[in-house]
Amino acid sequence: MAAGELTVSSHIQHHLTNAKMCTVDGSVAFNKACSEAGFWVLRIDSLAWSIGLGILFLWLFRKAAVKASSDQLAVPGKFQCSVEILIEFVESNVKSTFHGKSKLIAPLALTIFVWVFLMNLMDLVPVDVLPAFAGWVGATFFGMDSHDVYMKIVPTTDINTTVALALGVFVLMIGYSIKIKGVVGFIKELTLHPFHTKNVFVQALLVPFNLLLEVLALITKPFSLALRLYGNLYAGEMIFILIGIIGLLQLPLHFIWAVFHILVIVLQAFVFMMLTIVYLSMASADNH
Repeated sequence: MAAGELTVSSHIQHHLTNAKMCTVDGSVAFNKACSEAGFWVLRIDSLAWSIGLGILFLWLFRKAAVKASSDQLAVPGKFQCSVEILIEFVESNVKSTFHGKSKLIAPLALTIFVWVFLMNLMDLVPVDVLPAFAGWVGATFFGMDSHDVYMKIVPTTDINTTVALALGVFVLMIGYSIKIKGVVGFIKELTLHPFHTKNVFVQALLVPFNLLLEVLALITKPFSLALRLYGNLYAGEMIFILIGIIGLLQLPLHFIWAVFHILVIVLQAFVFMMLTIVYLSMASADNH
C-alpha cells in the first residue's frame, strides 16, 4: 500500500512539475539541478507553450485578415466568419464597458481573450500524452531517465504565467492613469481618496491612510486576475490528473469532465478580458 501511494504521489508530482532551466556555476542546468538556483529559473515549458500559442493566434488571425481584405467579394468561410463574430463580440463588450477613448483597448481585449483561451484549451489534451512523448524523446535521443523529463502544457496552471499577464495589465493601469490624469492627478487620487476634507490639517493626517487603502486596492486588482485564472485552471488540471490514475474509467470520466471544463476554459478567458477592460476604464476615468 505504501509503495502504491508513493507511486501515485510521484505520478501527480511529476505532472505538476515544470521543466526548468537555469545557470549553476556559470553553466546551463535543467530541472533538479535548478533546485538551488534561487529566483532566476526559467520555466521553459510554460514559456514555450505560451509563446507558441501566441504565435499561432497571430498567424491564424493574420491569415483571416489577409483573406478578408484580398477576397472582399468572395463568400467568407467558416473560420473567417468565426473570427469576424469574435471580433464583433469583443468590440461590443469594449464599447459597453470602456468609457474612455483608446485605439489600444479593443485589440488588447481580443488578444487577451484568444490567447488566454488557447492556453486554457491545452487543458483538454489528455494529461499523459505530451509529457509521455517528451519523456520518450528524452530517453531515446538524449539518454535521460524519462521520469526526469518534465512538461506542463497548460501555461495558465503556472502562477508565473498568470502573474506575468496580470503585471502587464497593472503597467497599463498605471500608464492610463498618468496619461489621463497626469502625474500630479495620479498622486492626488492615491492620497486624497477615499477620505477627503476641506480642513488642510485633517487632510494631511488622512494622507497615509488614503495612500495605504488606494495602493492596496490598486495592487489587488491585477493580482486577483492572476490568482483567479491560476486557481481555476490548476484545479481543473488536478482533476484531470486524478482521473488519469483511475484506470478503466479514465476515458468516460475524462470526457465528462472535459465537456464541463470547456465552460471553465471559455469563462475564465472572458472574465480575464472583461476585468482588464473594467480596470483600464477605471484607470482612465478623470475624477478631478
